Amino acid sequence: QLNMAKKKEAFLKEFKEGPLQFKPTYKFDLYSEVYDTSEKKRKPAWTDRILWKVKNLCEVASKEGEFPEEENLISVIQSSYISHMTYGISDHKPVTGTFKLEMKPLVSDPLVMLSPEGEWSAEHDVFIRYSTVPEFPSSAWDWIGLFQVTFRHVNDYVTYAWVEDDEISSNKDSKQVYMSASEIPKMGGEFLLCYYSNNLQSIVGISEPFQV
Repeated sequence: QLNMAKKKEAFLKEFKEGPLQFKPTYKFDLYSEVYDTSEKKRKPAWTDRILWKVKNLCEVASKEGEFPEEENLISVIQSSYISHMTYGISDHKPVTGTFKLEMKPLVSDPLVMLSPEGEWSAEHDVFIRYSTVPEFPSSAWDWIGLFQVTFRHVNDYVTYAWVEDDEISSNKDSKQVYMSASEIPKMGGEFLLCYYSNNLQSIVGISEPFQV
């Protein structure tokens, strides 16, 4: 029924589904792997499904002249599509899918190069040196964050410094900012520095990992 609908309904045609290599997921007697033994004796069916679709950003962008049409910004591979027969609290068996996503950066080269200076510890203020490409659209609201190497979101920073308010030196090649010792983690560990651009609303430079 779903495959028939995908052929007829325009909004479903672009959705994909992995191969159905598991048993029908409905209808089971509760707490069992036995199909319906009630008086209705419903036929087993694959009623629990995962369909997926990737919004083609490159097509939208290419119409505006931003990216070449052949540029594929997102690659998706479904690595598993399975049912879980051990669950018995419903007459359905749950289904899960796992996917591998690869997203190409819109900018291949960093716009900002930055690195920690000297030894970093919570015993004294620490310093950061950074430089930008000539065309970089800097803002007074840009900031540099200290992140653990395992960070997953821009808001996962441990602390941060404003690039203008906390600047202590500047020349034609680079600038230097500081972070207060009181904000540096006393436990130490492995960290990264990330430059966040307010104009671009994204991280545009990441340092090499270093120890605190």
